[in-house]
Order: sequence, then structure tokens, then C-alpha cells
Amino acid sequence: MTCDLLQLATPGVAGLQPYQAGKPIEELERELGLKNIIKLASNENPLGPGAMVKAALKKPLEISRYPDGNGHELKSALANYHGVNPGQITLGNGSNDVLELIARAVVTTAHEVIFSAHSFAVYPLVTRAIGAKAVVVPARDYGHDLKAMQNAITGRSRLMFIANPNNPTGTWSTRSELRSLLEQVPEDMIVVVDEAYFDYVQEPDYPDCITWLPEFPNLVVTRTFSKVHGLAGLRVGYSVSHRDLADLMNRVRQPFNVNSMAMVAAKVALKDKDHIEQSVRLNLTGMRQLTDTFDNMGLHYIPSAGNFVCVDLQRPGREIFQKLLHEGVIVRPIDNYGMPNHLRITIGLERENERFIKTLKKVISNW
Repeated sequence: MTCDLLQLATPGVAGLQPYQAGKPIEELERELGLKNIIKLASNENPLGPGAMVKAALKKPLEISRYPDGNGHELKSALANYHGVNPGQITLGNGSNDVLELIARAVVTTAHEVIFSAHSFAVYPLVTRAIGAKAVVVPARDYGHDLKAMQNAITGRSRLMFIANPNNPTGTWSTRSELRSLLEQVPEDMIVVVDEAYFDYVQEPDYPDCITWLPEFPNLVVTRTFSKVHGLAGLRVGYSVSHRDLADLMNRVRQPFNVNSMAMVAAKVALKDKDHIEQSVRLNLTGMRQLTDTFDNMGLHYIPSAGNFVCVDLQRPGREIFQKLLHEGVIVRPIDNYGMPNHLRITIGLERENERFIKTLKKVISNW
């Protein structure tokens, strides 16, 4: 072959690197021949799905037919859950799918997309794939500097991504900060508030942005079933927005982007309040378990409102990550987020957290 196929890439795609997910357990088993591996890398719920979902998935499901492409039953359940109209909801193959849909629907190569440093890797991916200009605003204390993001708006700005809480740092924007921003951005600029970790947040000044939709037609709020509901493997998320924005997103949405099993599980998961409460309690206990340890070890960590915590190891995080891998413990290095000395640790079961703690102490003592 004489043709360099990479040269066929569009300008936006040519400079991209693929999204790097947390290392799978199966991959580490193949590479190092290890067993009894624990994974605290991808912010998954260590409890998995609740009993109601497990029971629902045992029932016969017609998989020879395409799923309902409009997702009527799930949209109706979500509309009832949030007190909105079903026409305001867009379903996605995970909430990151919806993040791409809104960008594809309203952003062109002539536009700018604003997001913070140290924020979710999907934001620059979708921006650059479209060929738009990414405007990366420096963070404040590892979180979103909303005032600086507002000041970055120009006549070319079309979209702003805000993760609340932010991944990978766990920082959050307060009700007053976020509302002030929404009141001042231009009406023709879309603001996406990514609330993937909404259910874990316990901070009293944290807003539920879905309740603001009647006031701000340029607001899009995204949620996911991958976190507290424990359905990461089924890939289902959604956005709530003005009906017109939902209409635009559905014009570019792939047919049948959410499968039948995912929609059944998601509908049932909304009803399982006991599982949500149990998951949140476990997260609070596990967060204290890890942060108390970091305090005792003299390691600085970023206060987190999610189900993960970033710790500064005061040495190259990727090297610690590699050593932990050889002990059968998978966490997440975040040097690709501009944080080379940090690791992001997902809150796991008590025994998983304890194993990580013992292994981290061992690795650091042998440094």
C-alpha cells in the first residue's frame, strides 16, 4: 500500500488522541498473569446495579427486534422523575454521547467551545473532532473558574461545558456562582452542565440545574446511569433541555443509540431509592476511609463531591500507578489532565479501599 491512510483524516480528527479509559481488569490479567485484581479507576459503583434492576433483567427480553428508537417509556419515566416534558429529554449511549450530540448540533468550524483546564477529556475530543476552536480556561484550585470562563466569551463562542462536580478533580461550582454565569452569558450561547455525579453530592450550596431550565432556554443538563445506578456496562445517559435543543440533538442522534436492555434497566433503576441511598452511604464512608488515610500520610488531596478523590503523591503519579498495577490494584493516572503527580482513586468497597491503602503504603515505602 502506497497511500498513507492517516493523511485522509479531517483536520479536526488528525490531531486527536483516542480517549483513554481506565485499564480493564481482563487486560491486566493478560499482561501480568495476576488474579484477585481490584479496579478503582473508572468511578463505577462498587455495588453494581440494585436488586430491582437485577430482577428486571432476568425477565425475557425481545432482542430480535430493534429497540424503541424514541425511547418512549424511559423518556416518560424520566419526565415524571424530573417534572419535565418528555420532549425535553434526549437519550444517549452514556451521557458522553449526548455531549457529542449537542456539539454536533450547534457548533461549526467557525465557533469556539469553552471549558476548564482539568475537566472531562470528552470536551476537547468532541470540540476538536468537529474542527471548532477549544478555549481552555485555567482552573482555580483545580476547579472551574466561572468568572474567567465568562470573560473568555467572544463573538465566536457557541458552547460552554461545565462539569459539576468536575471529573477528574471532584470540585464543584456553587448555586450562586453557576446562576450568576447563566444570567450573564449571551442567549445564543449554549451552556452544558454535566451532572454525571449529581446523586453523590452532599454539599448544601450545590444546585440542581434541571430546576432552572424554565428560566434559561440555552441550558442543557446531562445525567448518566453509569455512576450511582451502577449501569456503566449498559451505557445509558440523557440530557434535559429546552424542547428546541432536544429536537436539534435528535436530528443528529444515531438511530437506536440506546439498546433495549439498557432502557429497561434505567427505567427500573429510577425507582430503586434504597439502592441509591445505600450507594451514597457507602461512598461517604469510603471517602472518609481514604481521606483520613491521606491525612495521616501527609498527602494532600482535592476535596471531592463525587465518588472519587484525587491525591497528590508528591512524585510522578504514573510511576506509582505502574507499581500498583504489579500489585493487582488499578487506579487512574491523570497526567493527561495536566496533573502529573496526582492519581484519581474511585471509592470502592471497604475491603477494596483497605487493600489500596495497604498497597499504596507499601509502594511508597519502597520508593
